[in-house]
Amino acid sequence: MKPIRLLSGMMTVGFWTLASRVLGVVREVVILALIGPGPVLDAFVAAFRLPNMFRRFFAEGAFNAAFVPMFSKRLEAGDDPLDFARDALSGLATVLVVLSALAMIFMPALVVATAGGFVGDERFDMTVAYGRICFPYILLISLAALFSGALNAGGHFAAAAAAPVFLNITVVAAMLVGQQMGGDIVLWLVWAVPVAGVIQLALVWIAAERSGLKVRPGRPVWNDEMKTLVRVAVPAALAGGVMQINLLVGQQVASQFENAVGWLYAADRLYQLPLGVVGIAVGIVLLPDLSRRLKAGDETGGRDALSRAGEYALALTLPSAVALLVIPLPLVSVLFQRGATGADDAAAIAVAVAIYGLGLPAFVLQKVLQPLFFARENTKAPFHYALISMVVNAVIAIGFAPFIGWIAPAIATSAAAWSMVWFLSRGTRGMGEVASFDARFKTRIWRIAVASILMGVVLWGTQVVIGPFLASPGWRYLALLVLILVGMMSYGILGQLLGAFRLSEFVGAFRRRKDR
Repeated sequence: MKPIRLLSGMMTVGFWTLASRVLGVVREVVILALIGPGPVLDAFVAAFRLPNMFRRFFAEGAFNAAFVPMFSKRLEAGDDPLDFARDALSGLATVLVVLSALAMIFMPALVVATAGGFVGDERFDMTVAYGRICFPYILLISLAALFSGALNAGGHFAAAAAAPVFLNITVVAAMLVGQQMGGDIVLWLVWAVPVAGVIQLALVWIAAERSGLKVRPGRPVWNDEMKTLVRVAVPAALAGGVMQINLLVGQQVASQFENAVGWLYAADRLYQLPLGVVGIAVGIVLLPDLSRRLKAGDETGGRDALSRAGEYALALTLPSAVALLVIPLPLVSVLFQRGATGADDAAAIAVAVAIYGLGLPAFVLQKVLQPLFFARENTKAPFHYALISMVVNAVIAIGFAPFIGWIAPAIATSAAAWSMVWFLSRGTRGMGEVASFDARFKTRIWRIAVASILMGVVLWGTQVVIGPFLASPGWRYLALLVLILVGMMSYGILGQLLGAFRLSEFVGAFRRRKDR
């Protein structure tokens, strides 16, 4: 078995995901400056969320949870992996073509189901129109996810991780061109979405070809392998559906409050920056690695992979969560407060960012724990846990909204994430030693937490000192950069002194990634 270098792979995926998320923040900066919170932004967010919602079923969520372990094991055993991938590609494409056609026909019903608060005002018709343009993105991005899964299973992470960068590049470029040409910027924005899907699919398809994974579409078949794929994928799809119901409940609640959909969307994009870089990187690299180690009977290596993934993930996530809690307003005001986005909008977004920060470690821990189930082709248990988290989310979002208003969905999201982690951790107890963190993890995690808290104290003090510069139009960008650098340097020094991590491990992994 050609080993998957866990830390090196995480850094490869993390690097490209960081680029994508940074450009995603740039995208939101441009959107908020040119469009701003209001009916148009609410309509775009609701429309763009539709293909992304279904993408969780057919791409990163259900399909990859089933496809990647099965493909990885066939690749490890030399058991006709490309034939399996061809059949999966053909079946997936057929389902998605039918789904896209139905969604475009019944788009008004979809909007009622996902943003009922829009009914009766101008946002409804705009969302329907934008949704019909954006929805074909689900077909393109889901097929791209299949090629990405095949590349990841083979230990080729760069192209798959780089593909999402092109969505943000395409969207930003389209809006800037639309502004220069004097057109309706939001139309440039929505048409850029399917164009970006074509680019992403082309990139990973070509990368797979060059890596020797020549997957060609064929006639859809219904054989034993496809039956197994569907049997494993359906519970994962239902689990993904529960997660999407959580999002929809939040959107339904937020749609009852003016500008709240846009505020929560902007906050989501900011906390998705560390979540994407760390959590997605861990999940992408750990799942094929665990699947192949279990196939080879390497439980010791599997435990080490799990422990190092959890350790590296929390070493990067906990300080990010503390920063979101301590300095949300400087982050939001410097990045988003301009043009059509005012100080009141920035303050509202900052509150949501801090609440999402409380849930950030939970979202990442889910990415660490779920591969333990998926690598065993067990998608039923995560589905049952997701159902419980759905109930937690709905009770808090709907029950608290009359009392605390639009912020209830953000609180519900973080609470549901922690409940999901609790059930996942309990569910791993019967999996043996491979599903338990080793002594090194247990020693370092507390040191990571202490270093993160101390970094938060340093950040708070620095924010107080340079506060006037953060509020100055001429100095705020430099002041924010100084604030971020102080946080990074203090955490690095404190973490090294406390033994929370060794910087040489990350430097070595970075060098190996460059050598490859």
